[in-house]
Amino acid sequence: MNFPDFVVAIPARHDATRLPGKPLRLLAGEPLVLHVARRALASGAREVWVAADDERIVRALEGSGVQVALTATSHASGTDRLAECARIAGWDDDQVVVNLQGDEPFAPAAGIRAVASLLVSSGAEMATLATPVGDLATLRDPNAVKLVRASSGDALYFSRAPVPWPRDDFARDPERMPGGDHWLRHIGIYCYTAGFLQRFASLSPGRLEQVESLEQLRVLEAGFRIAAGLTPEPFPPGVDTPEDLARAEARLTANG
Repeated sequence: MNFPDFVVAIPARHDATRLPGKPLRLLAGEPLVLHVARRALASGAREVWVAADDERIVRALEGSGVQVALTATSHASGTDRLAECARIAGWDDDQVVVNLQGDEPFAPAAGIRAVASLLVSSGAEMATLATPVGDLATLRDPNAVKLVRASSGDALYFSRAPVPWPRDDFARDPERMPGGDHWLRHIGIYCYTAGFLQRFASLSPGRLEQVESLEQLRVLEAGFRIAAGLTPEPFPPGVDTPEDLARAEARLTANG
């Protein structure tokens, strides 16, 4: 299957709140950020960049085949960091850029390609992926972001709440997962052109973004489209905590 020319950019902040030093935490004896970089390289991207904020991350990626932009430590978000990376890389405004989070060591190459293809085919300013929710714990977990789509496939809303809310089903039995294929969990991978990335970073945080603590709501509130497709392959959980890191280690060990 053909896919568009795209680059992958990976934001890597050293001092993550829940897992300090996260990009350099060892997974199977190698830095976490190196595992993520390899997933990006496997996707067929023309270039892979890591937007780092610490010289130790730069050194950890030497000889890996990716390029590294040493960005400011003051950025408030990964979007801001990638906007600086794009300027350092010198990408044209129409360059397709996939934002792969720096804590996704198992991101499937097919998913990375799919979000790039979705951006181009949809004509939206931004694209992302989702997967069905199949259990009540995930539906109610505020760390599992839910996504509501229009019939066109564009995102209508993102929320930490269980939306849409099955009023009648939960009124009958609040502890039972309702039937029907109504719920989608957002996967935190994004795609946009380098030009829209700069525009996104220049927008002021919106009211909904501040309420939900979800940066992508800034794009919807400003009136732009986000195309949302289903991931062609599962995205295993990322690494946000020491417990996540232990689970990722166990996964790699189990897979040999």
